[in-house]
Amino acid sequence: MPHYQKLLDPSLLDRDIVPATLAKELITGLLKEQLGFNGMVVTDTSHMLGMTSAMRREDYAPGSIAAGCDMFLFFNDFEEDFNYMMSGYRKGLITEERLDDAVRRILGLKAKLNLYSKKKAGALRKPQEDLGVIGCEDHLKMRADAADKGITLIKNPFDQLPIRPETHRRIRLYYLQGEVEVGGIAPAEPMALERVVAELERRGFEVTVNDGNSRLKGRIREYRENVDAALIVADIVGYGAQNNYRIQWKTAMSNECPWYVPEVPTVMVSLNFTTHLHDATMVKCYINAYHSNEEIICQVIDKIMGESQFKGTLNDLVWTDKWQAKL
Repeated sequence: MPHYQKLLDPSLLDRDIVPATLAKELITGLLKEQLGFNGMVVTDTSHMLGMTSAMRREDYAPGSIAAGCDMFLFFNDFEEDFNYMMSGYRKGLITEERLDDAVRRILGLKAKLNLYSKKKAGALRKPQEDLGVIGCEDHLKMRADAADKGITLIKNPFDQLPIRPETHRRIRLYYLQGEVEVGGIAPAEPMALERVVAELERRGFEVTVNDGNSRLKGRIREYRENVDAALIVADIVGYGAQNNYRIQWKTAMSNECPWYVPEVPTVMVSLNFTTHLHDATMVKCYINAYHSNEEIICQVIDKIMGESQFKGTLNDLVWTDKWQAKL
């Protein structure tokens, strides 16, 4: 929030700007004093680049508390970080008043959550069997309702929907997947391709999964004779290190690039990120579905077939500032 920092303290220069976690004018001046926030403030993860790039750890560890944060999230080395905090306290960077305020807010939150009584009763951690409620009938109904209300038709200027087996039986399926494993974390729904194929075939479609490792397109006339419609499914899962992941075609000039849009009716569905039109502006029918679980896949096919209405709404961010994305 550089603009707000300078608004609160006009003497700040660009080189003085620090992440909000370390900015006293934001945490104390704005949040706690002007806005009257009476709760506990926790830093962002102390290993992340916002804090680590701002100053040395020995400075930002106590500096975050001095700025108004009440709890420091994640130690690097416990003894070292503890000594950094103690050093900041001994030097007066963390004042007695600030320390007392932080402790009071921490204890206040614990009291509000009744943690002392829960700890005494051994109830801080729920028993494993309580997890059995996950996926109960009420949860599945909420998931179905969210899917129905969320799936969004972004554009369809040529009225290519519905796509049904009676009129478009032979589907060429283009499955776009990002990194198979990101930061040691596998995609949440690795079975999305199998689910899409199974659901389409259950509805009566004949599905051929495209081999995106090839550049060959073959005879265009034969493609039109053998393919009634193309379905692109982008199942690109990212990790928190990035707000968006670009489409990565399987190979340079891959035949999965949407060259076939003018040849057959083509529908693209993103199961995760909402801004893939940045890389596929030529697609004329585009849907954002937001997740790859079986309920989403089932309902998005319902809506492609015209058996359910699209109820989701969009904003201008989906166009990624490209005029041609709207065409």
